[in-house]
Amino acid sequence: MAGAEEPAGRQSELEPVVSLVDVLEEDEELENEACAVLGGSDSEKCSYSQGSVKRQALYACSTCTPEGEEPAGICLACSYECHGSHKLFELYTKRNFRCDCGNSKFKNLECKLFPDKAKINSGNKYNANFFGLYCVCKRPYPDPEDEIPDEMIQCIVCEDWFHGRHLGAIPPESGDFQEMVCQACMKRCPFLWAYAAQLAVTKVTTEDDGLVLNVDGVGDQEVITTENGAHQDNALGEDVPENRKTIVKEVKAEQTDEPCTSSSSESDLQKAFQNQHFNTESQSGCKLQELKAKQFIKKDSATYWPLNWRSKLCTCKDCMKMYGDLDVLFLTDEYDTVLAYENKGKVDQAADRRDPLMDTLSSMSRVQQVELICEYNDLKTELKDYLKRFADEGTVVKREDIQQFFEEFQSKKRRRVDGMQYYCS
Repeated sequence: MAGAEEPAGRQSELEPVVSLVDVLEEDEELENEACAVLGGSDSEKCSYSQGSVKRQALYACSTCTPEGEEPAGICLACSYECHGSHKLFELYTKRNFRCDCGNSKFKNLECKLFPDKAKINSGNKYNANFFGLYCVCKRPYPDPEDEIPDEMIQCIVCEDWFHGRHLGAIPPESGDFQEMVCQACMKRCPFLWAYAAQLAVTKVTTEDDGLVLNVDGVGDQEVITTENGAHQDNALGEDVPENRKTIVKEVKAEQTDEPCTSSSSESDLQKAFQNQHFNTESQSGCKLQELKAKQFIKKDSATYWPLNWRSKLCTCKDCMKMYGDLDVLFLTDEYDTVLAYENKGKVDQAADRRDPLMDTLSSMSRVQQVELICEYNDLKTELKDYLKRFADEGTVVKREDIQQFFEEFQSKKRRRVDGMQYYCS
């Protein structure tokens, strides 16, 4: 009706304008995140034939192996084909795991994709995640009883997930670190503290015209100094005698005109430390031995690490033996990281996928763009509502479900088009 329209300025305040390109880019980002987790895994073939896969997306089936039973993990393809209507826990990715689907841990289920499996996979490692419980608090995620907003961070050693508030050290901003090692794993692998003193992402604050280097802003820190840095002294975490301990309150820095700030890139101070300690190896050829001869902080907390920190780890014969004894040899494998897995998934998906909508958008007329926006919004709304049912029920969306959705959507579209009336102005 004439005169009933809102003024243009008032309407823009009520409904923010979002272009189709913005919408597509947002959806593309979400799709890329999904591809990063699933893209490196095969969605059609059971991964069992590959043995212990270096890293893959895994699931646990609460329907087949509920709490109280033996834990078991299944690959991406089996989650679709063998457990489609079951309640699943998404485990993100885990290393060196072989699919359990249909083995002796499953009482009444045979794998449809690879039924000829051994009774048990002795090389697999399990934790509370396989029953939907995470962190030291052993709570589910999302937790309906937890009203505190918090992100979950995965430890790259034990691969459990932890609430940021349960790590003993406030996590840096998510873009400021690449990997995390939890408190328990730092205790199990105390050699990492020698590297943490130079490599870990730390919060840098000014105090008394100096710099205090620590993780969570606590003042005095216990600093361990070793006399000869030999592996047998402290590599496995024995206590250090009192006469070899000292307290370091602050590290003095030269005054500059520029304030010291933290960012996603390493600070100039951290780079200086790394250049000083990692450009050349000690006379013995062991980087760790050199670092252990210096002062380093040991705390009861998790540590946060930057991109490519693993490449700085010593790979001498003694250190490699120590990694093997501690079962952390994977730390020296650049392809073990979640980032390497995600990048592989993105590359594989990009090679198989083109977005014709984005390619042709710029060549469309204004009218065509408006029509496409309407169609896109209808599709997005209906698909979201359709998929929400599966999410509420905790079931997997299968290929047949998607086919059914689009058949019904096309049928509704035809009815709308047939019922339209056209007027000439």
